[in-house]
Amino acid sequence: MDDKQIKSIIALGEGYQAEFKISVPSKVRELTEEVCAFANSAGGVILIGVNDHNQIHGCSIDNAKRSAIHNSIGEISPKISCSLEFVKVDGLEIAVLEVNSGKNKPYVFSGAIYVRQGPNTQKLTTAEEMRDFFQQAGKIYFDEAPCGDFNVEKDLNTDNLKLFRLEAGFPTFISKEQLFLNLQLFEDDQIMKSGAVLFFADKPEIFYPQAVIRCIAFRGTDKRFISDDKVFGGPLYQQYLQAMNWLRGKINISYDIEGQGGGPRKENWEIPETVFKEAAINALSHRDYYEKGAVTTIEVFDNRIEISNPGGLLSAIRHEFGKRSMSRNPLIFGLFERMHLVEKIGSGVPRMKELMENSGLTAPEYHLEGMFTIVLRRAFDFEKWVEKWVDTLTENRILIIKNIHKDPKTSKRDLQKTLGLSATAIDNNLNFLKDAGLVEHIGPDKGGEWRINYIAPGG
Repeated sequence: MDDKQIKSIIALGEGYQAEFKISVPSKVRELTEEVCAFANSAGGVILIGVNDHNQIHGCSIDNAKRSAIHNSIGEISPKISCSLEFVKVDGLEIAVLEVNSGKNKPYVFSGAIYVRQGPNTQKLTTAEEMRDFFQQAGKIYFDEAPCGDFNVEKDLNTDNLKLFRLEAGFPTFISKEQLFLNLQLFEDDQIMKSGAVLFFADKPEIFYPQAVIRCIAFRGTDKRFISDDKVFGGPLYQQYLQAMNWLRGKINISYDIEGQGGGPRKENWEIPETVFKEAAINALSHRDYYEKGAVTTIEVFDNRIEISNPGGLLSAIRHEFGKRSMSRNPLIFGLFERMHLVEKIGSGVPRMKELMENSGLTAPEYHLEGMFTIVLRRAFDFEKWVEKWVDTLTENRILIIKNIHKDPKTSKRDLQKTLGLSATAIDNNLNFLKDAGLVEHIGPDKGGEWRINYIAPGG
């Protein structure tokens, strides 16, 4: 690498394929973990002498430290080719470790497998995480597989590339070719990777027919009557924009006039717009593109909106859903992250829950098997809904439903105190409501929560 290439990498900042260190870590093994992670992923570059704010400080590495780095990298098994080089940039010396995506995955260091997730390195610690990795390594991440039919000059959407540059804050002096090289979007033989095709092709659905979003609006609460049905193709970011614009026309939006004299209008979506953005971007980032028989869907009903994408939750994070982030498509995820459209640490789930509850709505519901689906309940008149059950349910059962609606995490003991009923009476009433399909309990007895089926038969 020369100084121009190093400068362009620094200008792009840290990400899926780039890691900056202001100096060699006191524990050299931390550097080796990064090398191992790049080899297990799509490859990348480690620059030593650059801080997290993309500022060049330069570095000095003595012979003893160089030897320690080489020896530590030599402990990765199977062996990888990775040399430590030095490049002068603006008069300051930068140490460069360039790592290719390994052909003999998995690469192990000190008995552990490390992988790259977004701009972070993650250690696989459970059997499920490793099983997922071996499955992915066996068939290659979809977004890292080459797409031999794609022609950069003929099939590229240049307007979308300009928009990507703008949103990611990339300097205009970096050429298109250098940008693609720095982002590791090519295979060794200069064939574009599938994730890059999905992100930058004018019509990626020509190469991957399943890579579209289908948006459907229904009249009522089931799928009998379709009122609108649209399929959006094109680059993934354009699919996201088109889907959001379609949603804007299907939900209730109120407006606030900001300031005086006819200032800009602020849109208030009935379900917070940020929740839709998070769900849509996650669907495009995490869906199983190997699944050719299904597409990402957004379905609008009178009482709810469902966003689904092929592929259930990865087993590696099934038990820590909402706390950690892992993608089937790390290259795509990394590109969305460059545009500041995804979170790095799995904070999207709790944030969506908070936004829904702050808007007086029920928390999002998730179905994690097969098609991954998020259900967003629209606002409705709860008291009017309850009235439908007055002649069917006893007063105590109505009160139980009202308390659960008010606080889904309410316990049986709380219900006993509030209603003045015995534990047996509470159990009997809850069992009746569960058998009727009106309520269900999600999670463990302690720490779980109740969920009301607002579209139960007769409701």
